[in-house]
Amino acid sequence: MARGKLRIYFGAAPGVGKTYAMLSEAHRRVERGTDCVVAYVEHHHRPRTEVMLHGLEQIERRELEYRGTVFTEMDVDAVLTRRPEVALVDELAHTNVPGSRNGKRWQDVEELLAAGINVVSTVNIQHLESLGDIVESITGVRQRETVPDEVVRRADQIELVDMSPEALRRRMAHGNIYKPDKVDAALSNYFRPGNLTALRELALLWVADRVDAYLTEYRSEHRVSAIWGSRERIVVGLTGGPEGRTLIRRAARLAEKGAGGEVHAVYISRSDGLTAASPKELAVQRTLVEDLGGSFHQVVGDDVPDALLDFSRGVNATQIVLGVSRRKSWQYVFGPGVGATVARDSGPDLDVHLITHDEAGKGRGLPVNRGARLGRSRLISGWLTGLGGPLLLTWLLSGVFPDVGLANDMLLFLTMTVAAALLGGLLPALASAATGSLLLNWFFTPPVDTLTIDDPKNIVAIAIFVGVAVAVASVVDLAARRTHQAARLRAESEILSFLAGNVLRGETSLEALLERVRETFSMESAALLERESDVTPWTCAGSVGPHPCATPEDADVDVPVGDHMALTLIGRVPPAEDRRVLAAFAAQAAVVLDRQRLQHEAAHAKELAEANRIRTALLAAVSHDLRTPLAGIKASVTSLRSDDVEWSEEDQAELLAAIEEGADRLDLLVGNLLDMSRLQTGTVTPMIRETDVDEVIPMVLGGVPEGSVELDIPETLPMVAVDRGLMERSVANIVENAVKYSPADTPVLVSASALANRVEVRVVDRGPGVPDEAKDSIFEPFQRYGDAPRGAGVGLGLAVARGFAEAIGGTLHAEDTPGGGLTMVLSLARAADPRPPSEPDVPMTAASWVHGP
Repeated sequence: MARGKLRIYFGAAPGVGKTYAMLSEAHRRVERGTDCVVAYVEHHHRPRTEVMLHGLEQIERRELEYRGTVFTEMDVDAVLTRRPEVALVDELAHTNVPGSRNGKRWQDVEELLAAGINVVSTVNIQHLESLGDIVESITGVRQRETVPDEVVRRADQIELVDMSPEALRRRMAHGNIYKPDKVDAALSNYFRPGNLTALRELALLWVADRVDAYLTEYRSEHRVSAIWGSRERIVVGLTGGPEGRTLIRRAARLAEKGAGGEVHAVYISRSDGLTAASPKELAVQRTLVEDLGGSFHQVVGDDVPDALLDFSRGVNATQIVLGVSRRKSWQYVFGPGVGATVARDSGPDLDVHLITHDEAGKGRGLPVNRGARLGRSRLISGWLTGLGGPLLLTWLLSGVFPDVGLANDMLLFLTMTVAAALLGGLLPALASAATGSLLLNWFFTPPVDTLTIDDPKNIVAIAIFVGVAVAVASVVDLAARRTHQAARLRAESEILSFLAGNVLRGETSLEALLERVRETFSMESAALLERESDVTPWTCAGSVGPHPCATPEDADVDVPVGDHMALTLIGRVPPAEDRRVLAAFAAQAAVVLDRQRLQHEAAHAKELAEANRIRTALLAAVSHDLRTPLAGIKASVTSLRSDDVEWSEEDQAELLAAIEEGADRLDLLVGNLLDMSRLQTGTVTPMIRETDVDEVIPMVLGGVPEGSVELDIPETLPMVAVDRGLMERSVANIVENAVKYSPADTPVLVSASALANRVEVRVVDRGPGVPDEAKDSIFEPFQRYGDAPRGAGVGLGLAVARGFAEAIGGTLHAEDTPGGGLTMVLSLARAADPRPPSEPDVPMTAASWVHGP
């Protein structure tokens, strides 16, 4: 079955007309005979949008009850049963009501697409998941309903529904978007001109990038090599010289003249590594181009003009910016140069700019030959083969194997030349070719024992031998060098990649990094030394291996890091080419050391701050919350013991009741303090057992006023795996907190329900509620949000409740109560082997009752 196609109407803000455009599209399709239905469209009581629903078939929504309120959602099963050709599904980022088939509406849409149904939907820029932080910084509102960017990017068509901020605000003022009582607040908050302009820019840029991706995909599928100038893309060719900064700035100014201009800086490196570019200068130029909003690329190519043109056509560039050649006039005899070659081969669809600069015509140095280091033994073997090999071969061919023939003699001498190139490189091979040609002439070319040659054919043969020997030696030497360089560069790239990964992940310790340095360069020991100033002694921050050096002067290799730190190694002296990798290791070692110290300082500071905060809060609690019930007890006891007053039995009972109430409050406060101490010291050891929720929760209501709590606990709930005592303490603290803040005439609702492999206990109050930014802080010790009611305690109840919940493998978080108030959700793990319901065919019945008479 073919997958359905997704079309999305994309907008910058609510009210731009996405739903209206979607319904207009539906009417056009219906007129063309397309089977199109409305699976879910939210008109928000906007008259113009509501009218557009007339004449379209609408699939009845599914009703779901959640927290005592009935909600409607798209009925996915009904849509799949109806199987229309096109389904309209509004608000792609919508979060479905708990109990729905899927958690998000875009997941419902994925099911429809998988079933072969085409879907038309809508989404706003603020609902894209990757832009949540940006939208929040612009509008001050965090979007709770989001859709993954990839879901929108996979859409077959994305149509932008655009509207200027002024026009949208006029629509808002005319009441076409929100009800009149909400217009003023919307215009002065979310729908401010600056907010709408920024959101519109985000939407335009996002859609532009998506259009560019469509274009790139189309060009790739249809193999379009010609450049399409849909937007200005400027490629800057860099050589690693100082003129690169001038070229980058010039290209950035050219890009600013065209809407949506892009700058791509590219450096072409040869595959054999024979380059004269300065890594430091390239790093500076990379930073510069990225600061100007461009991108830096490094590609490999032996033919620089061809590689530059291939890259430019690959990114669909419209302009190339090159610097005027640095070569002197006489150097043009070797060729026209990169700039002239690129301009000649660019074609009519690619403009080439040659930019003058201060380095023009000053000459360019020869590339640095970073050839293979063959080692002394191989060089000696190569020279012995190149000089001694032809002499030995001459002796064998003259005395042991005479009359082999001149052609075979030449082939044998050519073999010796190739062997010399493999062992010692180019110079021993050239020496072998020269020696071999002289010996061939003297011993094997008539007349022998003289350097004269009678037959002209032999002269040609000797010349061909020399030419072939030199050519073969050059090719063999170059192949050997490139093989060695490739292996070396691969090793360097792996090492640098390892370092870069550690920088990003922050995983390697200082000792592990030093051990990697020691193993990589075959050293005996490695150490990182540091000192506070130029006159203070060196100290070892970390070391591996036996007998690390105490000062940089004692080391065989010393790589300084700044003024007061150095990486020191004991062992062999590495070649100069290894200094670059050693410098990278040294810099990373310094970073690791600083990170470890910062982490230690941060952890210590956090401990001190937490201890200070708790100490301060505890002092405040002891000085006020604990002294208050003590003062009441003291006053009541003093009154009872007074001989000056004759207390009636009723007065005595009232004073005794006050003493009992104060003692209970003291017991609760001290109990919470002890519980928090147990949690912070890790001495809580839960005993996990299978427990019935409907047996535990009613037992925790003894400490709350009668009639203040209403229970809704189904008797057939599955059992949970908890510590019963800790669960009781956690729920008791939650219920007590809810009763404190809930109005006296509104009981707190405690309900429970099963959800997948969890059981949720919800404590719902109708109090003032808590804003989103404070929902996490209310679970911290000694925190009481807002104006806490008198006698609210030291602010440990919810902290203890969450601590006990986590100790038994559960979670506790706060949610808003629909209509006002706060809902505490305690999620508990379902028992591994839950009991089956006694009557599986009968719906579960809830045991609802009110605590009290």
